Amino acid sequence: MSTWQVASDVEGRPTAKECPHLDHVRDVAPSTTEGCEDCLRVGGQWVHLRECLVCGHVGCCDSSPNRHASAHAGVTAGHELARSFEPGEDWAFCYADELFLLPAE
Repeated sequence: MSTWQVASDVEGRPTAKECPHLDHVRDVAPSTTEGCEDCLRVGGQWVHLRECLVCGHVGCCDSSPNRHASAHAGVTAGHELARSFEPGEDWAFCYADELFLLPAE
């Protein structure tokens, strides 16, 4: 299981803020590897994918028409953290605190 640390705020500025949600991270398996599970269900399209670090839900990013990853974070209590599910990307985001996260060193 990966551990994460705060890298910056949503504006990209370094911050000394802590993310109280990091203890919610679980060792999860993605709900699908085919794309955004909600878009697949309704016939939608996505731009980039995010995986919930609490349950493994794979949803589409905020640049996608339906913004399923942030919708999941907004309606599912305790699921504020998601990582990029794009190949070659290794970062995460806390929707509640608007903080970017990187793997802990």
